[in-house]
Amino acid sequence: MLNTAIKAARRAATVIQRASFDVDRISVTEKQHNDFVTDVDQAAEQAIIETLLKAYPDHAILAEESGASANLNDESEFAWIIDPIDGTTNFMHGYPNYCVSIALTQRGIVTQAVIYDPVRNDLYTASKGGGAYLNDKRIRVTKHDRLANTLLCSGHGAGPRALSEYMKMYGVVAERCQAVRSAGSAALELANVAAGRSDGFYEKGLKAWDIAAGSLLVTEAGGICGEFNGESAYLHKGDIIAASPKVFGQMVTLLAPFA
Repeated sequence: MLNTAIKAARRAATVIQRASFDVDRISVTEKQHNDFVTDVDQAAEQAIIETLLKAYPDHAILAEESGASANLNDESEFAWIIDPIDGTTNFMHGYPNYCVSIALTQRGIVTQAVIYDPVRNDLYTASKGGGAYLNDKRIRVTKHDRLANTLLCSGHGAGPRALSEYMKMYGVVAERCQAVRSAGSAALELANVAAGRSDGFYEKGLKAWDIAAGSLLVTEAGGICGEFNGESAYLHKGDIIAASPKVFGQMVTLLAPFA
């Protein structure tokens, strides 16, 4: 199943990279304020779904652009969660920070994860209980144990309310760590936490396809994912903190008022 997901991600990346050479020709639609979809998102998603369903025709699908398949329900044994381009705004501006994100859930538990960064040719993979990998090399979260020594990442959703809350959180967090970065792809931010490239990530208002694959990468790399109050329903609620264990606890203490 992991190999099939990798194949699907690479097929999508071929579509994406072909279009990236001429972003001016991309067709863009605004779903809501500052939330966009391109024809490339849709074509990449179709390539992923075709690859997955050819191998597993009975599996359910939850995809960002086409939504849920008819057989997706609480009793679905296997469901694929797909974001064809996480970081669409970056992509359509030619800003090189976006990825393909594919996760497989079994009875609601994420068991397989693939995040592919076509710009850097970085392939992140994880299987539940089998560790997390970047280009076939084992990865782990950082060992920092003090928030003051950390580089954290974040982001915010569309709309003035989301921006206002983000700025309040930024003010609280930035005073207590070395720096906060916001690069526009939650999936890649989670992959960076898993790979030890950053120490933690926090964001509110995300969707399952933004965080499903990345959350498994983080936990398989030795980190912890949770809601702002430390609970574990982040995949359904969309508010997530991800970090190494000691930093996670400090981030929850700091961000709990925003839960």
